[in-house]
Amino acid sequence: MPRPINIQQVLDTLDTIIDESMATNSRLGLFAYIYRRTTAEIASEIALGNFEDNARLEILDVAFANLYLDAYKAFKTNQEVSVSASWNFAFNQAENPLSILQHIMLGMNAHINLDLAIATAATMSGEDLNAIENDFNKVNDILFQITNELQDRLSRVSPLLFILDWFGKNADEQIIDFSMRKAREQSWNSANLLWALGDANNQATINNIDKVVLKLSERLAAPKSRIIRFVLKCIQKFETKDVSTIISKLKAN
Repeated sequence: MPRPINIQQVLDTLDTIIDESMATNSRLGLFAYIYRRTTAEIASEIALGNFEDNARLEILDVAFANLYLDAYKAFKTNQEVSVSASWNFAFNQAENPLSILQHIMLGMNAHINLDLAIATAATMSGEDLNAIENDFNKVNDILFQITNELQDRLSRVSPLLFILDWFGKNADEQIIDFSMRKAREQSWNSANLLWALGDANNQATINNIDKVVLKLSERLAAPKSRIIRFVLKCIQKFETKDVSTIISKLKAN
């Protein structure tokens, strides 16, 4: 897979990962599908010129995507030593019987809570970080708008997902929205820290952020609440198991 240099190439590379995952029944494709859906939405907004600086937003989006794609490639070629702890954990869970939502959230956690901060700080290196804040926040708004769509799509392959509603109003939406919106808000704070430190001085801080993100990943995979663990096991038991079928149903209009 050549490294993408524009957002269309990111989409093409994600399509390749999704196709491979469907062919090999790999749950690594679950996050890849969700990520492609959100990236396509961002690409549409860029094409419409809806950001303050559309060219810069595309640069950020490609840098952001390449952190995931590099980690995926390294993991698939047994170069795990070069992959962050949070991504290694997420990738290694693909063989475990977690719910579809958990697999997706593990990818979101690693990518948004870690990668987005790194990509944002790097993109704005030597420039005023605040200059990109409005566009950064606009991405949050776009992701929020498709939360309901993602919930509807997941219900096609996870028929008991609605059970999470019993534990709070729209709890399932809140879980998805937290991964997309709240995580991006925290990522902005981390980006500020990394940007202030500078590229040459921030590796130790990146490692520390990775450790925190890994702890959250562990909680996503095995929640402390026995009730939530039980509910997730029930949800998983009745889910579609074939990855090709899952992604085909998620893709369907």
